Amino acid sequence: MRVLNILHDSIVDGKGLRTVIFFAGCPHHCHGCHNPQSWNCENGMEWTETEIFQEVMQNELSNVTFSGGESFLQAKEIAPLAQKLKQEGKNIWCYTGYLYEELMQNPDHAALLKQIDVLVDGRFDLTKRDLSLCFKGSSNQRIINVTKSLGRGEIIEELS
Repeated sequence: MRVLNILHDSIVDGKGLRTVIFFAGCPHHCHGCHNPQSWNCENGMEWTETEIFQEVMQNELSNVTFSGGESFLQAKEIAPLAQKLKQEGKNIWCYTGYLYEELMQNPDHAALLKQIDVLVDGRFDLTKRDLSLCFKGSSNQRIINVTKSLGRGEIIEELS
């Protein structure tokens, strides 16, 4: 997997203390993106599933956030990692420029989505930027409880 960085002890990328994995590559190129160096799929370094897992598990107290870039570009590779992290009791948040409905249309994306607890979906929109929002950058983005949404067959948003 192509990874730009792994950041420990974040408190802004989901509820609680989190280890954030920034994956390389993003097709969305949102105007005003806070991480435009993530757009290039060639940036960062190649990490194995085992290397990422071991890095994350160094901090037993932190949960996990997948960010980027666009994590779903590497969905097929990330899904087994996510499953392994879930087996260790990690809560997983994921940021994506895609909409939940779009992700459900792609089998590889849906397989990763099933391992995620909370999804922040939608492209960042600079015209809807709101610094008062928790865990998202613009008002068009949704914070979705994926576990409940999959169970009920409808989108269930989290209160931030």
